[in-house]
Amino acid sequence: MKQSKNIISTLNLEPSESSPELLDLSEPSEPNEEEGEHRSWRVDAAGHGQRLDKVLTQALQEFSRNYLQQLIEEGAVTWRGAVVTKPASKVLAGDELAIHIRPTPQSQAFKPEAMALTVVFEDEHLMVINKPAGLVVHPAPGHWSGTLLNGLLAHHAGAAQLPRAGIVHRLDRDTSGLMVVAKTRASMDRLVQQIAAREVSRQYLALAHHTWEGGKKATVEAPIGRDPRQRLRMAVVDLEHHAGKTAKTDIYFLANSHEVSPLVTLKASHAAPSKSFKDDSVCSVRCVLHTGRTHQIRVHMASLGHPLVGDALYGGQPAGGLNRQALHAWRLAFVHPITQEPLSFEAAAPEDFQAGLAFWQLETEA
Repeated sequence: MKQSKNIISTLNLEPSESSPELLDLSEPSEPNEEEGEHRSWRVDAAGHGQRLDKVLTQALQEFSRNYLQQLIEEGAVTWRGAVVTKPASKVLAGDELAIHIRPTPQSQAFKPEAMALTVVFEDEHLMVINKPAGLVVHPAPGHWSGTLLNGLLAHHAGAAQLPRAGIVHRLDRDTSGLMVVAKTRASMDRLVQQIAAREVSRQYLALAHHTWEGGKKATVEAPIGRDPRQRLRMAVVDLEHHAGKTAKTDIYFLANSHEVSPLVTLKASHAAPSKSFKDDSVCSVRCVLHTGRTHQIRVHMASLGHPLVGDALYGGQPAGGLNRQALHAWRLAFVHPITQEPLSFEAAAPEDFQAGLAFWQLETEA
């Protein structure tokens, strides 16, 4: 694998069909920790007639739109030489813009940090990695450093020129397994299209509470949205009454535990059927995603009365050595976006997952 010197840029200015270049930015001034950073530029033809906050957001992708709107309202932006305080102001081609940026944890998060990445496959266009449980994929409140994005910025220079360093899909922090990451804009745009067209196959292994009593396969087609009773998690929702998106998961039964394990009795989650489970057994399943909603497998399994082992957010409990949700992205398959070669990868479950399988004498043969 070829290593390059680290180059970090917090601006994504490379044009593409899906995200055209909006601004011709001048070189930013050297930042000062106390005074912040000053940038100025002229709006080009692509930004003509757009909202000021939108133009800023697409140019300064290391900042959230809310933060940039706040700067506008605080008078930190000048337009045509005068302070502007309305984010909805429409700018014109040739307009002079300037902004005074204060350093924030968010803006400082997009920096390279060397870390050991388990690379399953890599060429000049993309890479497939095996993410460990516990690694956050993208900087967010509470996790402004030490993320996969930081590691990608240190891994190859081209990552600094890509939105999200080439990340095209995510895994939850405590979910382990395979992810594909783009290394060029062309491969990134095509991978995004493939995912949207459901041409990327993603299969997961999971350990769930309670004996599986259904058939060999269950298909869950249930919309997912923000839980109206607990906004920090997702839930199966009625789209007539709550915001959400359609979601579909195929669940293949693999095995039930051979022995009763010393688990505490669980209460069914609010999204689960009314049937009450009294056993302390565990089942292993293989899940195939048709959509990619937040926490999709975790929510759909809980809705069936089978919360994942270790998934406290959705009714699970730590057990069998697993203190995080027992979910592993086991198989990833897609057509190479540039060479058109069919690619397929598999990753063995990590040690804690394997320990759980041994504890319950479970199988994971697909």
